[in-house]
Amino acid sequence: MNVTIVGANFAAMAAIDRLRGLDPGRNLKLTVVAPKPEFFYHPSLIWIPTGGRTPDRIRVSLSNHLERMGVDFVQARATGAADGGRTLQTTAGPITNDALLIASGGEYMKKAPGIAQNALIPCNLADALQARDLLERMPTGRLAFGFAGNPNEPTAVRGGPMFEFMFCIENHLRRIGRRNKFTLTFFSPMAEPGKRLGAAAVKGLLATMKKKGIETHLGHKIKGFKPDGVETEGGRIASDMTLFIPGMTGQPWFAKTGFPLSPGGFLQADALGRVADTRNVYVAGDAGSFPGPEWRAKQAHMAELQARAAADNLYAELHGKPPQQTFRTELICIVDTEKTGIFVSRFERFGLILPPLYSMHLVKRGLEWWSLGKYR
Repeated sequence: MNVTIVGANFAAMAAIDRLRGLDPGRNLKLTVVAPKPEFFYHPSLIWIPTGGRTPDRIRVSLSNHLERMGVDFVQARATGAADGGRTLQTTAGPITNDALLIASGGEYMKKAPGIAQNALIPCNLADALQARDLLERMPTGRLAFGFAGNPNEPTAVRGGPMFEFMFCIENHLRRIGRRNKFTLTFFSPMAEPGKRLGAAAVKGLLATMKKKGIETHLGHKIKGFKPDGVETEGGRIASDMTLFIPGMTGQPWFAKTGFPLSPGGFLQADALGRVADTRNVYVAGDAGSFPGPEWRAKQAHMAELQARAAADNLYAELHGKPPQQTFRTELICIVDTEKTGIFVSRFERFGLILPPLYSMHLVKRGLEWWSLGKYR
């Protein structure tokens, strides 16, 4: 039986590990389709603008790992699907399968006027590197940091990393003795940015900004991005460098699959990770829209939980058994400042936030080391 997996990062790798655990005899033929046989540790992008990390330090080739796992690799991009998912269309040609798992991630929305020319999206490596180079050349200046969501799907937001980019850059400027030469402003159309982390987290983050002298501009719709600032319905934010994380949406090729899409453009999934109205087609990670509480988040931890459940259910379906494995919705993150970390967690029945601790920064670094080490 042939299983095709689209993607090569957190969700895809978790699915491979789970499927091989279920299939020690390797009777399943696994094929991964991705642009590169490479695992990139996106959480550490927050340290790129300050020089705390280089690209080569947070990525690793998957060639040896995939060979060890008995996985075929096709270097290509998915372009669509046919036959109810039994054929994946790719830039390298069609690939047939008995089951399909889509773990290719999402995309950032770039509809705001001037965003492409006048804002950096630091969750993309090229923009994070550009932010680093600009920061090195700026003797003084005004920096703006912000994020927004997808108006059609409120859960499609990735705000946590922007707090980290901002706090890490603020700490870097302080460390090199140039903090007093810069004005930092945090902005968001949301009146309570980071609300999905919980009320206590929002209060703590805003208090941290105030303590660090970071100005705020909240609750005003963004009208556009200019070379020297951000225009909002509540006024203008002067900026010499704007870092912004837009809301997320699905990849364009999802619309060429015939699969149901959510209002925000993601593959519509059920609690099992199965794409709605399909057979043997599953989704995990940022590519999917899943049921759950309104505070659910798109993050690597959830991608792995979803992928393991999807792998269990896919394997069951292939062997004529009803899929029944669900996943628990969790929100776990460490908001890093480059010298401390603020641990935040949220579950169905409770949540926990800890004060800034150096030990949490070490935990964040340790997670990077452990995640990359698995594939070396």
